[in-house]
Amino acid sequence: MRKTMLAMAIAAIAVSAAQAHHSFAMFDATRSVTLKGTLVQFQWTNPHSWVELQVPDRKGASRTWSIETSSPLVLKRQGWSRSVIKPGDRITIVIRPRKDGAPGGSLVSLTTPDGRTLLPAGNDLPEGAN
Repeated sequence: MRKTMLAMAIAAIAVSAAQAHHSFAMFDATRSVTLKGTLVQFQWTNPHSWVELQVPDRKGASRTWSIETSSPLVLKRQGWSRSVIKPGDRITIVIRPRKDGAPGGSLVSLTTPDGRTLLPAGNDLPEGAN
């Protein structure tokens, strides 16, 4: 009985630590933004992968956006691969933007050059996304 209780306590602590490692409070979950641009880099890394996207603004200048997504294991389960997108690809992404206005966000969906829509973790697409 003591071993079972100890195992349960250790499991509860591990789950709490895993959930606390990252907060999504920096992203505005009430808004979605669609960005169209050129892929600079796709970082297939743990604990989260990143999409670096060069996005032109209305004045013709461009800005690099850093978009956080799921881990490679989660992405692979969703049909992604390390080479699903490559630098220079023109892609469209939908994000939950950063609350502080910095050019970044949390990925909701990504549309590849061939028109496939990929999700980071099986989440639902926001209204108006393809």
